[in-house]
Amino acid sequence: MCKIIESSAPCEVRSVIRFLSARNQSTADIHRQICEVYGATAMCEGKVRKWVRDFKASRDNVHDDSRSGRPSVITDDMVASVEAKILENRRFTISTLSNDFPEVSRSVLYKIVSEKLNFKNCAPVGSLNS
Repeated sequence: MCKIIESSAPCEVRSVIRFLSARNQSTADIHRQICEVYGATAMCEGKVRKWVRDFKASRDNVHDDSRSGRPSVITDDMVASVEAKILENRRFTISTLSNDFPEVSRSVLYKIVSEKLNFKNCAPVGSLNS
């Protein structure tokens, strides 16, 4: 019994599949060996079958293919203008920002404030009046 490798990169498992399929091992044997070493949740047999088929069809790259996703609606100019507005009035809310930027959705404003500018909520609403 070998030690189970719990944290493995997807390309590592695919490299094993590529190696074993080059040695003409069956899909079931490849899946069994992967489960022995990487655990039962490493990859299902259907995915192993798909990767074996891809490698036999002359695929040689084990990394994910780049995908064309939807481009981000958040631009550097937008982040800069939101930051400038926040610095004018540090006691802001997403609601006040959405009034200042009606063309930008509240969820996008929240993402700019929390993820891009790393602002956190310091005081709960109502605690300043106590």
